[in-house]
Amino acid sequence: MSRPQFARETSTRGEFVRQPNRFTDRVTADGSSGWPVEPGRYRLVVSLACPWAHRSVIVRRLLGLEDALSLAVVDPVRDERGWRFTLDRDGRDPVLGIGFLAEAYRATDPDYTGRVTVPSLIDTRSGRVVSNDYPRITLDLATEWRALHRPGAPDLYPEHLRAEIDAVNADVFRDVNNGVYRCGFATSQEAYERAYHALFDRLDALSERLAHQRYLVGDTITEADVRLFTTLVRFDAVYHGHFKCNRQKLTEMPVLWAYARDLFQTPGFGDTVDFDHIKRHYYGTHEQLNPNRVVPLGPDPSGWHTPHGREALGGRPFGEETPPV
Repeated sequence: MSRPQFARETSTRGEFVRQPNRFTDRVTADGSSGWPVEPGRYRLVVSLACPWAHRSVIVRRLLGLEDALSLAVVDPVRDERGWRFTLDRDGRDPVLGIGFLAEAYRATDPDYTGRVTVPSLIDTRSGRVVSNDYPRITLDLATEWRALHRPGAPDLYPEHLRAEIDAVNADVFRDVNNGVYRCGFATSQEAYERAYHALFDRLDALSERLAHQRYLVGDTITEADVRLFTTLVRFDAVYHGHFKCNRQKLTEMPVLWAYARDLFQTPGFGDTVDFDHIKRHYYGTHEQLNPNRVVPLGPDPSGWHTPHGREALGGRPFGEETPPV
C-alpha cells in the first residue's frame, strides 16, 4: 500500500473525520453470516496501545474467551507500511504467517487503499479479514459467542439494558472516544475548540451521572464501562498533552478519576493495560504532532492502585457472576 498508515482525513473545516470500517462481516452463533463461531478458528489482531482494540482485549478476558479466540499483538509503533508483527519471532505472526496486518487486508480486498486498523478479526483458514468493525466485535463476543464463555462470565450487554447502553455509548463515542481524536487531529482553531468543548461538557455530564452510581448503566459493569475506560486510562498519559485535551487531567476530575481507578482495579481491566505500548505508539507514530518522537517518562502510574472508595455507591462489578482468573 502506498498510503502512509498515519495519514488522517480532515474536513474542509479542519475537522478530523474517522475512516469507516471496511470489513463488517460478523461471526455468529448459528453461522448464518457465513462465519460460524468455532473455537480456535479466528485470530484477534490488536495493538495494546489502541483504545478501540483494547476494548476487545478486555471483553475477551472478562468472558474467558482466551482459549477459544487467539490473540496477536502488533508492535506499538507503526511504520509507513502499517501495523507490524515485529514482537514475534522472525517478525511474522506464528499463526497467520504474515509480517504486516496489511497482508491480510490485501488478501481480502486487493484494491483496498484505506488505513489498516486494529482490532481485526482474521479467519485463520483463509487468512482473510472477517471484521475490523470494532464496536460490533465486542458486542458479538458478548452475545454470539455465549456458548464459549467461561462459567460465571458476566453479561456485558444485557437485553433489558441495551437501549440505555446504546444511548450512553453513542454520546461517549461522539464526544469522548472520538472526541479526543477530534481535538488532537483538528487542523483549524475553530474545529479544535468545538471538539474541546464537546469533550469536556460530556466529561462533566458523565461526572454528574457517576457521582451517584458506581457504573454507567445498571449495578454491574457493561459494555458502556469498557468503552469509556479505554479512553480514560489513556487520558493523562497521552490525550491531555499530546492531543491538547488540557482543561484538566483525569486526576483532577475527582469522580471520573475514582471511577477509572475502580475499573482499573477490577480483574480484566488494569491487567490488560500497557502504558509503555500506549506512550510509545502515540508519541512515536504521530509524526505530525511530535516530529522528534520523544516519549515522555511520566505520568507516575502508581496512583491507579490507590483506594477509590466507590464501593459505597453499591453495585458489584460482576453481580452474581465471577471475575476472570
